[in-house]
Amino acid sequence: MEVLHCFFLIYWIVLNIVGFVLMGVDKKRAIRGAWRISEASLFLAALLGGSLGSFLGMRYFHHKTRHWYFVVGMPAIFLLQAVLALYLGKLF
Repeated sequence: MEVLHCFFLIYWIVLNIVGFVLMGVDKKRAIRGAWRISEASLFLAALLGGSLGSFLGMRYFHHKTRHWYFVVGMPAIFLLQAVLALYLGKLF
């Protein structure tokens, strides 16, 4: 079981880094007027486990902070994932 916990921890860390970086890259592209990362892709990264990184990226880069569905959605996804992690942690 130890290996499984290690795998999920590494997965979670990587996905949060990806979510943070995606916010930064999309912000830089928005400033330059270049091709953008779709909002669906940003949310997908969050849903797959990178919600904390995505939320921190939003705040750090001041990106997507005027869109209510990001301001509400990212923390909501994180809270749901945290509750799920706590629940699963008690099972194992």
